[in-house]
Amino acid sequence: MNWILLVIAGLFEVAFAACLGKAKQAEGAESTYWYIGFLLCLTVSMLLLVKVTRVLPIGTAYAVWTGIGAVGTVLLGIFVFKEPATFWRLFFIATLIVSIVGLKFVSN
Repeated sequence: MNWILLVIAGLFEVAFAACLGKAKQAEGAESTYWYIGFLLCLTVSMLLLVKVTRVLPIGTAYAVWTGIGAVGTVLLGIFVFKEPATFWRLFFIATLIVSIVGLKFVSN
């Protein structure tokens, strides 16, 4: 159950990064709404991370959480914000995914 919560926390990390990207593109009240979304997603992500670190090792939990956020944010950038999908970006994202999965398998 804690691993599922950690994945959800990582997805909320991606969501708060997405909110920042959208707030940057918006103006006026719309920008404010995206910043509010950022704060809500940040809060949920952090609370879930705190919860899972009571059971999972902090080093592993934090690495997996940031890894999910990094991979998700890069993919979001490619698919939503039209950032380039170069060979090297995708190669290093793939190595990051393999590392995250590896950490899960070597943790208690």
